[in-house]
Amino acid sequence: MSEEKRADITEVTTLEIGEVVKGKVTKIESSQAFVDVGYKWDGILPISEVSSLHIEQISDVLSEGDEIECKVLRLDEENEKLIVSKRAVDAERAWKVLQQKYEANENIHATVADVVKGGLVVDLGVRGFIPASLVERYFVEDFSDYKGKELTLKVIEIDPEKNKLILSRKAVLEEELNKKKAETLQSLEVGQIIEGTVQRLTDFGAFVDIGGVDGLVHVSELAWNRVDHPSDVLSEGDKIKVKVLKVSPEDERISLSLKETLEGPWDQVSDHIQVGDIVTGTVRRLVSFGAFVEVYPGVEGLVHISQISQRHIATPAEVLKENQEVKVKVLDMQTDQKRISLSIREAEESKPKPVEKAEKKEESDNHSGLNVTLGDVYPELRNLQ
Repeated sequence: MSEEKRADITEVTTLEIGEVVKGKVTKIESSQAFVDVGYKWDGILPISEVSSLHIEQISDVLSEGDEIECKVLRLDEENEKLIVSKRAVDAERAWKVLQQKYEANENIHATVADVVKGGLVVDLGVRGFIPASLVERYFVEDFSDYKGKELTLKVIEIDPEKNKLILSRKAVLEEELNKKKAETLQSLEVGQIIEGTVQRLTDFGAFVDIGGVDGLVHVSELAWNRVDHPSDVLSEGDKIKVKVLKVSPEDERISLSLKETLEGPWDQVSDHIQVGDIVTGTVRRLVSFGAFVEVYPGVEGLVHISQISQRHIATPAEVLKENQEVKVKVLDMQTDQKRISLSIREAEESKPKPVEKAEKKEESDNHSGLNVTLGDVYPELRNLQ
């Protein structure tokens, strides 16, 4: 293409094919418009040369009196016919700007002109196409709401010769997300308590969005008591406060805890259990020196082997098994050290003994204890003895 030549409307006396001139729209018809470019006769602007996109009528884009720049496509002196194109001028300028944006990795802004099969179309002086897979970071089923919406985009493929321009909004969103992730990772500190949103649940824990990056709350960090599955405690979309346990910016791994933001069971147990109480507990672990019994959700106390049975036993497993319910007496509590001493033996000793039934010693004739004989009643019988 030769270098663009520009001329003032009032000074044009000669024209060349490919020349760019300024003009004023003088008349609009259904399939064409007439443009005064200062030549001997007005130029004809066909509807196909108005825009890079398909338009139904020229009046949707131009009005009489509009000043535009157009390119001379054909000049027929014999028939006094001049064909011009606004689209060609817009496209040449657009390709230059878009190439610069592409090379500089800069964002561009465009309004969705149409929703077509497979994606969205925008007008940037040339037709730009956004494939459906590059509109959002997630699957979109219906794009009807996107028409007329302004989007921030990146050029990911450009080929002026093939009139091909592929754009992506997803690339912009991912770039923003990565930037937000980096900022979040840099700002996090171990011990910090922050708010997040539960994104998804797995068998081993919950992933929580804490500002563009997901952290993991392991199932063991969901509550002070045992949790079989995260869904027993949380649901996707829940807003929760979590404590940062560990941050690894290199691999974007963050360990979080929900239970560390809650009042611990050791802070609560003294409100429910006192020294001397006899309570029901569950055997959680058996060790060589005794058994650990859960007496309050999340609180285990130790029953020393010497406090398990009235008789001598070699191992706790002789009389106990895990998950067995037992009665225990609280011997000592040191909640600041998370220690409770328990006794099964003393709990059993404290059981009320059954009352023995008094033996009846009364004689059936109600005369027992009087020591009366027949000889006392009939003295004459004594001589017979």
